[in-house]
Amino acid sequence: MITVAVVDDQDLVRRGLRSLLEDEDDLDLVAEAADGLDAIAVVRRARPDVVLMDIRMPGVDGLEATRRIMADPTLESTRVIVLTTFEVDEYVLDALRFGASGFLLKDAPPDDILAAIRVVHDGQALLSPSVTRRVVRQLVERKPRLLRPHPQLSDLTAREREVVALVGRGLSNAEIAAELVVSTATARTHVSRAMIKLAARDRAQLVVFAYQSGLVD
Repeated sequence: MITVAVVDDQDLVRRGLRSLLEDEDDLDLVAEAADGLDAIAVVRRARPDVVLMDIRMPGVDGLEATRRIMADPTLESTRVIVLTTFEVDEYVLDALRFGASGFLLKDAPPDDILAAIRVVHDGQALLSPSVTRRVVRQLVERKPRLLRPHPQLSDLTAREREVVALVGRGLSNAEIAAELVVSTATARTHVSRAMIKLAARDRAQLVVFAYQSGLVD
């Protein structure tokens, strides 16, 4: 059973998500909140597997709530999917920096929202390669940038560093396989090993590590 918390300042949105989740046998809504400050409290109390987090809310917004939740060591197993009505690169960028595992538009089809919860709970990132590439391009073009190499970066093999750089550029496993002329399964294995060595929660965090470590230029 995947436990879920819903955070949105619009009652109608919360009701819609609640109804959606109640119809799924493997999903359990365990908490709701109408603002960021309340979200932090209910997430700490309920410790859900996945949080659907609105961005624009009065007081403490969803990005700040995400930052505080992901910085709490007692919530290291919790994943956050940021919800918004706008596909704004700055939101995606900040959500990634603060530790969110995904980014989803509120008008996404119900099946996509349900799939997103399951994908993120499974440890994968909810960012399409096209969105990732656009965000990373924006990151790289912002000068100057302060490099903060990951302390375990030296533990990676040369091939794993190469793979992390390609993940940072927004390539999928299939695209990495084509780039390195290996099988998709081999590419997936390299990504998994790199995530373990860098203690990355998911693929989205690898993107941040790649950028901060200077592997994307």
